[in-house]
Amino acid sequence: MKKSVKILSIVLALVIVIGCFAACGGKEEPKDESKVLVMATNATFPPYEYVEGGEFVGIDVEIAKAIANKLGMTLEIKDVDFGAIIGGVQSGKFDMGMAGMTVTDERLESVNFSTSYATGIQSVIVLADSEYTSFEDFYTGFDADENPAGVKEGIKIGVQQDTTGDIYSSDVPAKWGFGEDNVIRYKTGADAVQALKSGKVTAVIIDNEPAKSFVAANDGLKILDGEYANEDYAICVAKENTELLESINKALAELQADGTIDKIIKKYIPA
Repeated sequence: MKKSVKILSIVLALVIVIGCFAACGGKEEPKDESKVLVMATNATFPPYEYVEGGEFVGIDVEIAKAIANKLGMTLEIKDVDFGAIIGGVQSGKFDMGMAGMTVTDERLESVNFSTSYATGIQSVIVLADSEYTSFEDFYTGFDADENPAGVKEGIKIGVQQDTTGDIYSSDVPAKWGFGEDNVIRYKTGADAVQALKSGKVTAVIIDNEPAKSFVAANDGLKILDGEYANEDYAICVAKENTELLESINKALAELQADGTIDKIIKKYIPA
Protein backbone atom coordinates (compact mmCIF):
# COMPACT_ATOMS: atom_id res chain seq x y z
CA MET A 1 0.00 0.00 0.00
CA LYS A 2 2.76 2.43 0.88
CA LYS A 3 4.61 1.52 -2.30
CA SER A 4 1.49 2.33 -4.38
CA VAL A 5 1.10 5.71 -2.67
CA LYS A 6 4.74 6.50 -3.33
CA ILE A 7 4.40 5.64 -7.04
CA LEU A 8 1.22 7.72 -7.32
CA SER A 9 2.99 10.69 -5.72
CA ILE A 10 5.85 10.41 -8.22
CA VAL A 11 3.40 10.24 -11.15
CA LEU A 12 1.50 13.28 -9.92
CA ALA A 13 4.74 15.19 -9.49
CA LEU A 14 5.78 14.34 -13.05
CA VAL A 15 2.39 15.45 -14.37
CA ILE A 16 2.77 18.79 -12.60
CA VAL A 17 6.30 19.28 -13.92
CA ILE A 18 5.31 18.35 -17.47
CA GLY A 19 2.30 20.66 -17.23
CA CYS A 20 4.52 23.53 -16.14
CA PHE A 21 6.90 22.96 -19.05
CA ALA A 22 3.99 22.74 -21.48
CA ALA A 23 2.52 25.95 -20.14
CA CYS A 24 5.85 27.73 -20.40
CA GLY A 25 6.43 26.43 -23.91
CA GLY A 26 2.97 27.46 -25.10
CA LYS A 27 3.12 30.97 -23.71
CA GLU A 28 3.48 33.66 -26.42
CA GLU A 29 6.27 36.11 -26.05
CA PRO A 30 5.00 39.71 -25.94
CA LYS A 31 5.33 41.52 -29.25
CA ASP A 32 8.07 44.15 -29.39
CA GLU A 33 6.09 47.05 -30.81
CA SER A 34 9.31 48.91 -31.66
CA LYS A 35 10.12 46.16 -34.17
CA VAL A 36 6.73 46.30 -35.95
CA LEU A 37 6.15 48.71 -38.84
CA VAL A 38 2.41 49.31 -39.20
CA MET A 39 1.36 50.30 -42.71
CA ALA A 40 -2.12 51.56 -43.52
CA THR A 41 -3.40 50.90 -47.03
CA ASN A 42 -6.58 50.44 -49.03
CA ALA A 43 -6.22 47.05 -50.68
CA THR A 44 -8.56 47.67 -53.62
CA PHE A 45 -6.02 49.33 -55.87
CA PRO A 46 -4.34 46.78 -58.18
CA PRO A 47 -1.51 46.45 -59.01
CA TYR A 48 -0.31 48.59 -56.07
CA GLU A 49 -2.23 46.85 -53.28
CA TYR A 50 -4.89 44.17 -53.42
CA VAL A 51 -5.80 40.81 -51.88
CA GLU A 52 -5.02 37.54 -53.65
CA GLY A 53 -5.41 34.12 -52.08
CA GLY A 54 -6.12 35.77 -48.74
CA GLU A 55 -2.79 37.64 -48.79
CA PHE A 56 -1.92 41.29 -49.38
CA VAL A 57 0.06 41.64 -52.62
CA GLY A 58 1.12 44.38 -55.02
CA ILE A 59 3.82 46.95 -55.69
CA ASP A 60 3.32 48.94 -52.48
CA VAL A 61 3.15 45.76 -50.38
CA GLU A 62 6.45 44.41 -51.72
CA ILE A 63 8.22 47.76 -51.44
CA ALA A 64 6.93 48.16 -47.87
CA LYS A 65 8.24 44.68 -46.98
CA ALA A 66 11.63 45.58 -48.45
CA ILE A 67 11.69 48.80 -46.40
CA ALA A 68 10.75 46.93 -43.21
CA ASN A 69 13.52 44.42 -43.90
CA LYS A 70 16.02 47.27 -44.31
CA LEU A 71 14.91 48.68 -40.96
CA GLY A 72 15.09 45.30 -39.22
CA MET A 73 11.34 45.36 -38.60
CA THR A 74 8.30 43.21 -39.32
CA LEU A 75 5.63 44.71 -41.57
CA GLU A 76 2.03 44.72 -40.35
CA ILE A 77 -0.61 45.81 -42.87
CA LYS A 78 -3.93 47.40 -41.91
CA ASP A 79 -6.56 47.55 -44.66
CA VAL A 80 -8.73 50.65 -44.13
CA ASP A 81 -10.81 53.12 -46.13
CA PHE A 82 -8.56 55.33 -48.24
CA GLY A 83 -9.91 58.44 -46.56
CA ALA A 84 -8.92 57.11 -43.11
CA ILE A 85 -5.22 56.69 -43.90
CA ILE A 86 -4.03 60.29 -43.44
CA GLY A 87 -5.92 60.75 -40.16
CA GLY A 88 -4.70 57.40 -38.82
CA VAL A 89 -1.08 58.22 -39.58
CA GLN A 90 -1.48 61.72 -38.17
CA SER A 91 -2.87 60.37 -34.89
CA GLY A 92 -0.18 57.70 -34.54
CA LYS A 93 -2.55 54.77 -35.10
CA PHE A 94 -0.39 53.75 -38.10
CA ASP A 95 3.33 54.31 -38.65
CA MET A 96 2.95 55.08 -42.34
CA GLY A 97 0.45 55.17 -45.18
CA MET A 98 1.17 53.60 -48.54
CA ALA A 99 -1.65 53.30 -51.07
CA GLY A 100 -0.64 54.76 -54.41
CA MET A 101 -0.79 58.09 -52.59
CA THR A 102 0.07 61.36 -54.30
CA VAL A 103 1.68 64.33 -52.57
CA THR A 104 -0.69 67.31 -52.52
CA ASP A 105 -0.57 70.67 -50.73
CA GLU A 106 -3.68 69.74 -48.76
CA ARG A 107 -2.20 66.44 -47.54
CA LEU A 108 1.08 68.15 -46.63
CA GLU A 109 -0.83 70.20 -44.09
CA SER A 110 -1.45 67.00 -42.11
CA VAL A 111 1.50 64.67 -42.79
CA ASN A 112 4.96 64.54 -44.34
CA PHE A 113 5.88 62.48 -47.38
CA SER A 114 8.87 60.40 -48.34
CA THR A 115 10.74 60.77 -51.61
CA SER A 116 8.75 59.45 -54.54
CA TYR A 117 9.09 55.77 -55.45
CA ALA A 118 6.76 55.57 -58.50
CA THR A 119 4.92 57.73 -61.03
CA GLY A 120 1.19 57.55 -61.54
CA ILE A 121 -1.14 58.76 -64.29
CA GLN A 122 -4.80 59.63 -63.88
CA SER A 123 -6.79 58.04 -66.70
CA VAL A 124 -10.40 58.21 -67.83
CA ILE A 125 -12.54 55.08 -68.26
CA VAL A 126 -15.71 55.19 -70.38
CA LEU A 127 -18.05 52.67 -71.98
CA ALA A 128 -16.60 51.06 -75.10
CA ASP A 129 -19.32 52.61 -77.28
CA SER A 130 -19.01 56.08 -75.72
CA GLU A 131 -19.33 59.10 -78.01
CA TYR A 132 -16.40 60.72 -76.22
CA THR A 133 -12.87 60.26 -77.56
CA SER A 134 -10.99 62.33 -74.93
CA PHE A 135 -11.77 63.97 -71.61
CA GLU A 136 -11.58 67.36 -73.36
CA ASP A 137 -14.88 66.39 -75.03
CA PHE A 138 -16.60 66.72 -71.62
CA TYR A 139 -16.24 70.52 -71.77
CA THR A 140 -18.40 73.05 -73.64
CA GLY A 141 -15.41 74.92 -75.03
CA PHE A 142 -12.19 76.70 -74.07
CA ASP A 143 -11.29 80.28 -73.20
CA ALA A 144 -8.51 82.46 -74.59
CA ASP A 145 -5.98 80.74 -72.29
CA GLU A 146 -7.14 77.34 -73.58
CA ASN A 147 -8.69 76.41 -70.25
CA PRO A 148 -12.18 74.85 -70.13
CA ALA A 149 -15.02 77.34 -70.15
CA GLY A 150 -17.65 74.97 -68.79
CA VAL A 151 -18.87 71.38 -68.53
CA LYS A 152 -21.41 69.86 -70.90
CA GLU A 153 -24.84 69.14 -69.48
CA GLY A 154 -25.28 65.61 -68.16
CA ILE A 155 -21.58 64.88 -67.59
CA LYS A 156 -21.08 62.94 -64.35
CA ILE A 157 -17.66 61.77 -63.21
CA GLY A 158 -17.25 58.79 -60.88
CA VAL A 159 -14.25 58.72 -58.53
CA GLN A 160 -12.96 56.92 -55.47
CA GLN A 161 -13.50 59.23 -52.53
CA ASP A 162 -10.50 61.22 -51.24
CA THR A 163 -8.17 60.18 -54.07
CA THR A 164 -6.42 62.70 -56.31
CA GLY A 165 -8.91 61.75 -59.01
CA ASP A 166 -11.56 63.08 -56.64
CA ILE A 167 -9.54 66.20 -55.81
CA TYR A 168 -8.76 67.12 -59.42
CA SER A 169 -12.23 66.30 -60.78
CA SER A 170 -14.01 68.30 -58.09
CA ASP A 171 -12.15 71.51 -58.94
CA VAL A 172 -13.68 74.22 -61.12
CA PRO A 173 -13.66 73.82 -64.92
CA ALA A 174 -11.14 76.65 -65.34
CA LYS A 175 -8.66 74.38 -63.51
CA TRP A 176 -9.64 71.32 -65.56
CA GLY A 177 -12.08 70.04 -63.00
CA PHE A 178 -15.79 69.35 -63.50
CA GLY A 179 -17.24 71.04 -60.42
CA GLU A 180 -18.49 69.47 -57.19
CA ASP A 181 -22.01 68.99 -58.57
CA ASN A 182 -20.75 66.84 -61.44
CA VAL A 183 -18.61 64.46 -59.37
CA ILE A 184 -20.02 61.36 -57.67
CA ARG A 185 -17.84 59.77 -54.99
CA TYR A 186 -17.65 56.05 -54.26
CA LYS A 187 -15.97 54.07 -51.51
CA THR A 188 -13.80 52.10 -53.95
CA GLY A 189 -12.72 52.31 -57.56
CA ALA A 190 -14.61 49.08 -58.24
CA ASP A 191 -17.84 50.73 -57.03
CA ALA A 192 -17.23 53.66 -59.39
CA VAL A 193 -16.68 51.26 -62.31
CA GLN A 194 -19.94 49.44 -61.54
CA ALA A 195 -21.71 52.81 -61.55
CA LEU A 196 -20.25 53.47 -65.00
CA LYS A 197 -21.46 50.11 -66.29
CA SER A 198 -24.96 50.77 -64.97
CA GLY A 199 -25.10 54.23 -66.56
CA LYS A 200 -24.97 56.27 -63.37
CA VAL A 201 -21.85 58.18 -64.46
CA THR A 202 -20.35 59.21 -67.79
CA ALA A 203 -16.79 58.27 -66.91
CA VAL A 204 -14.50 57.16 -64.09
CA ILE A 205 -11.24 58.96 -63.36
CA ILE A 206 -8.67 56.81 -61.57
CA ASP A 207 -4.98 55.91 -61.68
CA ASN A 208 -3.89 54.31 -64.94
CA GLU A 209 -2.74 50.90 -63.66
CA PRO A 210 -5.92 50.20 -61.68
CA ALA A 211 -7.83 51.54 -64.70
CA LYS A 212 -6.20 48.90 -66.91
CA SER A 213 -7.03 46.19 -64.38
CA PHE A 214 -10.69 47.28 -64.22
CA VAL A 215 -11.00 47.39 -68.03
CA ALA A 216 -9.40 43.95 -68.34
CA ALA A 217 -11.83 42.52 -65.78
CA ASN A 218 -14.98 44.16 -67.19
CA ASP A 219 -16.25 43.81 -70.75
CA GLY A 220 -17.54 46.88 -72.53
CA LEU A 221 -15.11 49.45 -71.11
CA LYS A 222 -12.16 51.37 -72.52
CA ILE A 223 -9.59 53.96 -71.45
CA LEU A 224 -9.59 57.25 -73.33
CA ASP A 225 -6.37 58.40 -74.95
CA GLY A 226 -4.35 61.02 -73.09
CA GLU A 227 -3.44 61.65 -69.46
CA TYR A 228 -5.87 63.51 -67.25
CA ALA A 229 -3.05 64.14 -64.74
CA ASN A 230 0.49 62.98 -63.98
CA GLU A 231 1.73 62.57 -60.41
CA ASP A 232 4.28 60.98 -58.08
CA TYR A 233 3.52 58.38 -55.40
CA ALA A 234 5.09 58.63 -51.93
CA ILE A 235 4.73 57.29 -48.37
CA CYS A 236 3.05 59.45 -45.72
CA VAL A 237 4.40 59.69 -42.16
CA ALA A 238 3.31 61.75 -39.13
CA LYS A 239 4.96 65.17 -39.07
CA GLU A 240 6.61 64.59 -35.69
CA ASN A 241 8.01 61.20 -36.73
CA THR A 242 11.05 62.63 -38.49
CA GLU A 243 13.30 59.74 -37.50
CA LEU A 244 11.09 57.21 -39.27
CA LEU A 245 10.81 59.46 -42.33
CA GLU A 246 14.60 59.70 -42.57
CA SER A 247 14.91 55.92 -42.21
CA ILE A 248 12.30 55.32 -44.92
CA ASN A 249 14.01 57.75 -47.30
CA LYS A 250 17.37 56.06 -46.69
CA ALA A 251 15.84 52.64 -47.34
CA LEU A 252 14.11 53.89 -50.50
CA ALA A 253 17.38 55.34 -51.81
CA GLU A 254 19.13 52.00 -51.28
CA LEU A 255 16.28 50.04 -52.85
CA GLN A 256 16.28 52.34 -55.87
CA ALA A 257 20.06 52.16 -56.20
CA ASP A 258 20.22 48.36 -56.13
CA GLY A 259 17.32 47.98 -58.59
CA THR A 260 14.86 46.39 -56.13
CA ILE A 261 12.07 48.93 -56.69
CA ASP A 262 12.43 48.79 -60.46
CA LYS A 263 12.28 44.99 -60.32
CA ILE A 264 9.12 45.04 -58.18
CA ILE A 265 7.37 47.54 -60.46
CA LYS A 266 8.26 45.56 -63.59
CA LYS A 267 6.92 42.40 -61.95
CA TYR A 268 3.45 43.97 -61.76
CA ILE A 269 3.67 46.40 -64.70
CA PRO A 270 5.56 44.70 -67.56
CA ALA A 271 7.20 47.09 -69.99
